[in-house]
Amino acid sequence: MILDGKGLADRRLELLKEDIRKRGITPTLATVLVGDDSASAMYVRMKHRACDQIGIKSVNVKLPGDVTTSDVLDRLKELNEDPDIDGILVQLPLPSQIDTHQVINTVSPEKDVDGYHPINMGKLVGGLPGPRSCTPKGIMTILKEYGIQTSGAHAVVIGRSVDVGRPMALLLMLADATVTICHSKTRDLASITKQADIIVSAAGKAGMVTADMVKPGATVIDVGTNHVNGKLRGDVDFETVSPIAGAITPVPGGVGPMTIASLMENTLEAALSRCKPAQ
Repeated sequence: MILDGKGLADRRLELLKEDIRKRGITPTLATVLVGDDSASAMYVRMKHRACDQIGIKSVNVKLPGDVTTSDVLDRLKELNEDPDIDGILVQLPLPSQIDTHQVINTVSPEKDVDGYHPINMGKLVGGLPGPRSCTPKGIMTILKEYGIQTSGAHAVVIGRSVDVGRPMALLLMLADATVTICHSKTRDLASITKQADIIVSAAGKAGMVTADMVKPGATVIDVGTNHVNGKLRGDVDFETVSPIAGAITPVPGGVGPMTIASLMENTLEAALSRCKPAQ
């Protein structure tokens, strides 16, 4: 079974568009792009197109690549204080001279539509409501919509990044999966992935998950976006793994579109949360 993230994202965006129309509100998302990285610029454009598609206003804050951490923090503080901005997304990765941790910590937790702020990560650890990181949230939606059982399943997450690997593992645990986290220092990776009912690969290495690493019938979620010879390739060797897997996401057209749909959902939720009267 091919897990069609593009089709699912399109359906969810249409539902969001109707929800926004019925509520009579216009959420506003601010994106912050530092420097001229072509991939980052492309991802920001895709997010703005999704905003336009469903009725979310978007503001693009573009800063030169040689700015200091202080410059970025000052701009974020302005966005935090702007009553017209509901959500803030800082496009990662940032240039090497920027302190990414400081940047993430400066975004208001209420406007943090990426779910990266320590307060929101803490809410995830505690199983409390709050914004969830967009890619893991989108993956959980794929699993749910396609009826992939997580309760009691052994899920192996390859990658331990703060934006995908760690929140992915936590969300799977909250969905009653037994979770193993693997990474670059893991010994005999294949022996672990071979036991998995669900594999989520977010390692950033093209074609690293091969047929001999996958149990027949397993669900394989490919988060990889690796550019090889001008083509986009995932972490999973799709041609050899897809005949073995019970379900698999393609690259492109799998996880990526659901990441953007989740961002739109988070932006609406942030707007609605800010509209609630103080208790």
